Amino acid sequence: MTNNDQERLSTREYILQLLKTRGALSTKDLTEELGITVMAVRRHIQSLERDNLITSRTIRQSMGRPTAVYALTEHAQGFFPRKYHTLTLELLDELEDHFGEAAVERLFEGRKEKMLKKYDSSMQGKDIADRISLLADIQNENGYMVELEKISDDEYFLKEHNCPIEQVATKYQHACQCELQLFKSLLGDADVSRTECLAKGGQRCTYSIKKRKKQ
Repeated sequence: MTNNDQERLSTREYILQLLKTRGALSTKDLTEELGITVMAVRRHIQSLERDNLITSRTIRQSMGRPTAVYALTEHAQGFFPRKYHTLTLELLDELEDHFGEAAVERLFEGRKEKMLKKYDSSMQGKDIADRISLLADIQNENGYMVELEKISDDEYFLKEHNCPIEQVATKYQHACQCELQLFKSLLGDADVSRTECLAKGGQRCTYSIKKRKKQ
C-alpha cells in the first residue's frame, strides 16, 4: 500500500486493510506500521473488537511472553469489494443463452421453494401479526434492512431498504415475482402486494400486507 493510499484511509480503515493484506498482526506490528503510539493502536483495537470486525488469539513464541495477534472476522469481509453479482449475472446469462429464459425462471422458482421449505414450519401456529414480524426478522437476517410499519392490527407495510440481489433482480425480475410469491405463501391468511420495487427504480421495496377478511 502506498503512502497516498494510507492518507486516503482513516486509521481504522488502514488497520483493516493491513490485516486483509498481511494477515494476523500484533499490537507491535501495527504500531510500527502506523507510526502512532501503542495506546492509540490499542484504542483502535478495542473499537474494532467491540464492532466485531477483528478478533484476537494468543501465540506462543520461542522466547519471551505469549503475544496476542489480531485478524479480521467474517463480518469484516463486507468492507472489501466483492463482485459476486457480476459472476452471478454472467452465469445466468450463460444459462439463458444455452437453455432459454424458462431455465432461469425455473432456477428462481427452485430457490423460492427451498426458502419456503426452510421457513414455513416456523410460521405454523402463529397469528398474522407474529408471522409478519417473523418474516421481517428473516429478511433482516438475509441483509434486506427491513423496516416494519404497523398501520393497524390488520394492515402493515414491510419496507426493504436494501436488496442483496438488486443487480440480478434488475435484469431478471422473475426474482422479484418469486419473492412476492414466497411472502404470500409464508403469510397465508393475508393479501400481499408490492407497491414499490428497487429493481424498477424505486427507493426501496415496499410490501402492503393486509389481513384477509373472513368470508
